[in-house]
Amino acid sequence: MNNRKPFDLDDYIQKIQNGPCFICEMLAGRLQGNHVIYQNELFIAFLNKFPTLYGYALVAPVAHKEQVTGDFTLDEYLALQRAIYQVTEAVRRTVESERTYILSLGSQQGNRHVHWHIAPAPFGLPFKEQQLEALRTANGVLEIPEDKMAELANRIRQNMKLDDL
Repeated sequence: MNNRKPFDLDDYIQKIQNGPCFICEMLAGRLQGNHVIYQNELFIAFLNKFPTLYGYALVAPVAHKEQVTGDFTLDEYLALQRAIYQVTEAVRRTVESERTYILSLGSQQGNRHVHWHIAPAPFGLPFKEQQLEALRTANGVLEIPEDKMAELANRIRQNMKLDDL
């Protein structure tokens, strides 16, 4: 479907460890080329700029929070989990997949703004290429033209059930 291109992990690490928060920068409109799926006052969902799987999205709170549970009240956390569920279901309705991985990654050393990864594994992906191996950028990232990323974000957005948020 899409070719892979090499990913410069050293450059990425340098940027996330020494630069400003990429999510806060995106929310402030200082980053270009982001494909937002949905945003409200509580959360933002957008396509991963460096996808290893087609349809790979991220969901983050709008407020800069760094602890996956500790920076949230229970109600805030559950509202965000509801959003993650809705985005995941929209991705599932848009991109055929055998399984969808949902996980929170990040570090106090970089990518501090807590966020969740929603990564749909396609049917037929060999077992040894699934799970964490499917997320490794060392295998390259998908080369998807900007217009196709915009189209994908729009299709996922159309499949969201906004009344349930």
